[in-house]
Amino acid sequence: MSKDKKPGLIRRIWTWFRTPSRLAIGTLLILGFVAGIVFVTGFNTSMHAMNSEKFCISCHEMRDNVYQEYMETVHYSNRTGVRAICSDCHVPQEFIPKMVRKIQASKELYGKAFGVIDTQQKFEAHRLDMAKNEWARMKGNDSQECRNCHSFNYMDFTEQKTVATKMHSFAIDKGKTCIDCHKGIAHKLPDMTGIPNGF
Repeated sequence: MSKDKKPGLIRRIWTWFRTPSRLAIGTLLILGFVAGIVFVTGFNTSMHAMNSEKFCISCHEMRDNVYQEYMETVHYSNRTGVRAICSDCHVPQEFIPKMVRKIQASKELYGKAFGVIDTQQKFEAHRLDMAKNEWARMKGNDSQECRNCHSFNYMDFTEQKTVATKMHSFAIDKGKTCIDCHKGIAHKLPDMTGIPNGF
């Protein structure tokens, strides 16, 4: 390289970063801090978008099947106007469980990409397996998503029907969780032949 020719931009930046000085270290720290803020903001924005109802029903498999069922339930429309969306029931709020659930959801994307459930008939054929997977997940986390809104501790049993009071009291005594009894509250149940009930 001749003395008159300047090194390229990338070479100059590389040399500047490798040159030990307080400015280089300070700049590196500032750049790292800014990059961290950009990453966290972008990550949280994408997580928020992927937990929206719009995202959940963006594929016809969800929009034409389970979403239609959900619109007929009290979780969609009720006298109080309090509404649970897909992610309220299917995605944990806590960070680590949420990330685990997002990784598990990649299997669902595989089903979408390869047409495993792309027709009503295929969806119905897989409904029991999908329901069992979701029931097992909810059983495993003690129905955490349900308990984000519904808690035994704050239930007024005097305001419940007699059978509900009896069953909730029994559930508390036996250490049962919501999904043990409350299957099919937002979606149509699959063929339940051979599936034990909660008790």
